[in-house]
Amino acid sequence: MIEGKQIIGFEIKAGGDVLWQSTNPATGEKIADFHSATATEIEEAAVKAASAFLIYRKKSGLEKAAFLDAIAAEMTAISDELLTMCIAETALLHVNLSIELNRTINQLKMFGNLLREGSWLDARIETAEPNRTPRPKPDVRFMHIGLGPVLVFGSSNFPFAFSTAGGDTAAALAAGCPVIVKAHPAHPATGELVAKAIQRAAVKTGMPDGVFSHLYDNGLAVAQALVVHPVIKAVGFTGSYRGGKAIFDMAVRRDEPIPVYAEMGSSNPVFVLPEIAKNQADNFAQGFAASVSASVGQLCTNPGILLYEKSKDAEDFANKLQEHFQHTVGGVMLAPNISGAYNAGVQHRAEHPGVETLSKGQTLEGLNIGSPILFKTDSSVFMADATLAEEIFGPESIVVEATSKDEILNIARNLSGHLTATIHGTQADLEAYKELITILELKVGRIIINGFPTGVDVSSAMVHGGPFPATSDSRATSVGTASIFRFTRPVAYQNMPDTLLPAELQNNNPLNIWRRLNGAVSQGRVS
Repeated sequence: MIEGKQIIGFEIKAGGDVLWQSTNPATGEKIADFHSATATEIEEAAVKAASAFLIYRKKSGLEKAAFLDAIAAEMTAISDELLTMCIAETALLHVNLSIELNRTINQLKMFGNLLREGSWLDARIETAEPNRTPRPKPDVRFMHIGLGPVLVFGSSNFPFAFSTAGGDTAAALAAGCPVIVKAHPAHPATGELVAKAIQRAAVKTGMPDGVFSHLYDNGLAVAQALVVHPVIKAVGFTGSYRGGKAIFDMAVRRDEPIPVYAEMGSSNPVFVLPEIAKNQADNFAQGFAASVSASVGQLCTNPGILLYEKSKDAEDFANKLQEHFQHTVGGVMLAPNISGAYNAGVQHRAEHPGVETLSKGQTLEGLNIGSPILFKTDSSVFMADATLAEEIFGPESIVVEATSKDEILNIARNLSGHLTATIHGTQADLEAYKELITILELKVGRIIINGFPTGVDVSSAMVHGGPFPATSDSRATSVGTASIFRFTRPVAYQNMPDTLLPAELQNNNPLNIWRRLNGAVSQGRVS
């Protein structure tokens, strides 16, 4: 049963009288009423998180791993209920949501394994050399610890993977940080089911009251209050540029500025090199159309720009793009405001001088429909107006026709930051365009060769980030095990007695983790 109430540690509360509704975007049907969090409830969640941090940060890696595994188990146990509710709230397809739910469950387990293995702590030990000249060398030991309570914003387009128990929450909990989630109003009932699963897991594994809270609001009041609350030590956000930049600006103006890891959208340029445009146009166009229209284009890695050299050898390329794009199908978008913004953005681009509509997908009838559309322009028009490189969140992309390799490289040099860039080329193409790869290394967080950016594999090597404005901090990733470092800081212990050191740094290495001992990676003891 959905209660529409705040989950504050181990309590469920609804002290406010501000009510709003969760609805089905396909039908407009009401799903449940929700209470917006009051100032008192926000303060209770913050106070509990601060108190919980003093206990939770001292939990061993094994204890925190058991907590994450328990969350995964609780979510697995209610997976059918989660999927049914999420489909009703988002109109996303069962097959896609099932994949996303499994991804979310598996990334919780992934962080659990990371904690058991222990090398993420980057433990370093430099033993003393009292007889060193001209002055003795002290004993210094280094490791990562959690920052403190973390505020996580649920995203609209990933109701599982980037929301209540998504990657930000999993990484923060793994780092030893309590989490307060500001639930996204597009799928609050789904969030409540997940939040209660986390609450049950916390109780079962003996975690402190306040290690996790889940608050609702369909406006800005709760978000603004939490971002500036002195208890909060970092923020994780996935959403629009406008929202992420506003949060970042609030956070850096605090008396104690805090890091904001905001993933704010990206157009994810795709470069098609000459041999592919000439000889593999049909195969590429089919894959590109599928990538643009996947999940009604509501993916942060949606390929929103396609660049290629127009030439006699590539005369059929645009025709193939047009042909395959006509077979794409739109669908219901996540929420009325998202559908409205998409349709407004498409209309504005269609009216832009020098931009033409190359192809349209199949149009459906109903509420909040997003229809695929493919625009086309030339490089001079594209370079003259930076807004043509901006993301339109939905199943839209723009084809940019260049006349030479130099134009392609010049466009690449003038790109702003993006999450991904993709290059399609033969081995000969890639050799001829080595400079393009060098340029794109400075523009994106992930370079894809002969694939498509949609579909982000969760692994230790993944980078889901990029230079501003794709994210607010290009040094971080929000996917993969390296995302844990957003919520940690290093601490050094100098000449600390062994019995007072954290177990991770003690001489006997009781946790048997990999450490850097006097420069050499080892699981050994300090002699």
